[in-house]
Amino acid sequence: MRYLPLTADDRAEMMARIGIASVDVLFADIPKDKRETELPDLPRAKGELEVERQLARLAAKNVPAGSVPFFVGAGAYRHHVPASVDHLIQRSEFLTSYTPYQPEIAQGTLQYLFEFQTQVAELTGMEVANASMYDGSTAAAEAVLMAHRVTRRRKAVLAGNLHPHYRATIETVSRYAEDEVTALAPVPAGGEDLLSAIDETVSCIVVQSPDVFGNLVDLKPIAARAHEKGALLIAVFTEAVSLGLVEPPGAQGADIVVGEGQSIGNALNFGGPYVGLFATRPKFIRQMPGRLAGETVDAEGRRGFVLTLSTREQHIRREKATSNICTNSGLCALAFTIHLSLLGREGLTRLARLNHASACDLADRLVAVPGVEVLNATFFNEFTIRVPGKAADVIEKLARKGVLGGVPYSRLAPKAGLDDLILVAATETTTEDDRAAFAAALKEVLA
Repeated sequence: MRYLPLTADDRAEMMARIGIASVDVLFADIPKDKRETELPDLPRAKGELEVERQLARLAAKNVPAGSVPFFVGAGAYRHHVPASVDHLIQRSEFLTSYTPYQPEIAQGTLQYLFEFQTQVAELTGMEVANASMYDGSTAAAEAVLMAHRVTRRRKAVLAGNLHPHYRATIETVSRYAEDEVTALAPVPAGGEDLLSAIDETVSCIVVQSPDVFGNLVDLKPIAARAHEKGALLIAVFTEAVSLGLVEPPGAQGADIVVGEGQSIGNALNFGGPYVGLFATRPKFIRQMPGRLAGETVDAEGRRGFVLTLSTREQHIRREKATSNICTNSGLCALAFTIHLSLLGREGLTRLARLNHASACDLADRLVAVPGVEVLNATFFNEFTIRVPGKAADVIEKLARKGVLGGVPYSRLAPKAGLDDLILVAATETTTEDDRAAFAAALKEVLA
């Protein structure tokens, strides 16, 4: 069968049945400036060997993260993932049915989802967590939709220091749901005035801590103000390891906690796949998107696992679904669970302390470079520096010297007018020599 087996008559009959004159009508929701009018300028078909050679040449242009001093973060972090994680996720106990709809043949899948939920709940300081989501940004968008359902309001306030990709995802989902979004201006040095933005019309306020610039945020007064006005506090994080040292959002009064779990168990993989974490309070559980695995006993009293709650459109009528999430990031969630189990509570705390110490040492080295300013009063393993000129140019010059020195904020938010800022991350994988090399290279670049 051909890949596109429909004839012109077939297409005409389909369009007549749904009452449209042109297939272009189906793409009306896509902005015109985002549509391609011509085929991309790509070479035509080649043989398999030719394609492999071409892809190998392209891949050779990449600089692997572990081959040079590496300080890139901004939502995706390089951590050491033990080889045991990759070994264990391949064990047959876990390689059971992909979808756990039939618990009698999917006990391995259901058990690790149950354990994953327990870990996420403890990590975030919440009482209940779901069985993972696509990634942190889509989890944040689903949290906003959930807050609208709970409060019966349709306006979300986004902190200015929320990661721009998370903001964009929330704005995209909200636009098509016809919900209102107020995104505040970024304040790189921290200290945003969030309280004045919360009133009786607001469904939720979305706050990231550590924020995109690395600042730690005290969520308690924000939670108090939100609750006073009948709104919910959605706490966001992009660096899961920070929860080994920073007070969890649940202990600070958050109603929904969402974030990215890539840092634990999942290495950098050219942008994914990653794993979204989502936790909330028991009173909101019926409005939580995704699904929930639970523990029970079988007819003989043996411990077993089942799919307890799943209000996705795959299971119930579309209009009653809390989300249209078609899957959870099962393999990434399993890697997260195994890595966190191997670390344990004390191991995670030690890992977090190593990250913080590495970042403190790097900040001390960089602030000593003439022309460099560290903006943060507080941070975990990521902070922001201001450099003379354009940060993107500085990053390119550093790369030519063999140092991947972070992410220019202008790459995340090109129109923000913050072109002199660099987001710098230091994890347990950065050595003292790496940090010294960064400081030396930056001094040369700025001389």
